[in-house]
Amino acid sequence: MTSRDGHSPEAARVGSSDDPVIPRVGTRLEGQALGIDVGGTGVKAAVVDLPTGELASDRIREKTPQPATPEAVIETIGSVIGKLRAAGSLPEGLPAGCGLPGVVKYGRLKTAANIDPGWLDVSAEELMKDRLGFGVLALNDADAAGLAEMTYGAGSGQAGTVLVLTVGTGIGSALFVDGVLVPNTELGHLEMGGKDAETRVSGAARERRHVSWKRWIREFNGYLARVEAYLWPDLIILGGGVSKEWAKFEKLLETRAPTVPAKLLNSAGIAGAALAGAYAQQVGGSQAPASRSSKAAGSKAAASKAAGSRSGRSKAVTATIGKAAKAKKPAASTRRRRPVSATKG
Repeated sequence: MTSRDGHSPEAARVGSSDDPVIPRVGTRLEGQALGIDVGGTGVKAAVVDLPTGELASDRIREKTPQPATPEAVIETIGSVIGKLRAAGSLPEGLPAGCGLPGVVKYGRLKTAANIDPGWLDVSAEELMKDRLGFGVLALNDADAAGLAEMTYGAGSGQAGTVLVLTVGTGIGSALFVDGVLVPNTELGHLEMGGKDAETRVSGAARERRHVSWKRWIREFNGYLARVEAYLWPDLIILGGGVSKEWAKFEKLLETRAPTVPAKLLNSAGIAGAALAGAYAQQVGGSQAPASRSSKAAGSKAAASKAAGSRSGRSKAVTATIGKAAKAKKPAASTRRRRPVSATKG
């Protein structure tokens, strides 16, 4: 798989060599890839056309299970992928990526504010490979959406510092500096009134608190002012569920930087995850799809699993989770992290 100009595209390597390799903004690959987006309310997947970022298959969605334990979410991902296969929409051997709601390091979730704490320090990549039979790159869901918006959408061609905010069940953030992603920024956890900002000004928080758009945007403007004071972005892109209601609050926005709605809406997370997964396979990053021999072994294992019941798959997932739990460092904690104060400094 090569870039459209035939040259090896530039990349930003995040952390150590074990971390995923994220394409620099503007990198467009040929072919197709599978994108998976795990959110607070839905698990979605589709095949993506990499040159354009458009969906090349139907978008399959199922509700995020509650509680969103690793076992339950992995089974839901498996069900969604199964529907794509049943429809004949999923070619064999496609690279794949999955956006997850939390900080992702080395394929493992390090925070779990909007998903079951059982995910902490569990290898999401291993779980997906065990269940699906092929490798899947894991990354933060807002980073995936931001990557898509910067490559195919509202941020395409934009230089300088760009902040993408996904405002829905929570508040996700993706920060880009001169086309390079700064991963896992998690700006939804800035403090507002002693609580995480996303508990007050996310889309779900507005509905839960039964506040008007006028009151919500007044509080949201306060949040944006704090973010701007820290980062001084050249452009802010608002995505997530609230971006569908752009007309209700556009004229009430108060930001220093130009602020625009996201263009890709529901497909951003899927498209960005697919792009990251495809790029990781090309450059040998974390969790490239299995080799042919591995696929053959996986097919044999899959046939064996099919002969058993669904509980057999759950046992395999549980075993992986248990193995990860034993390997956790003593410092690991399931406590919700303390909000970062936006009023200090």
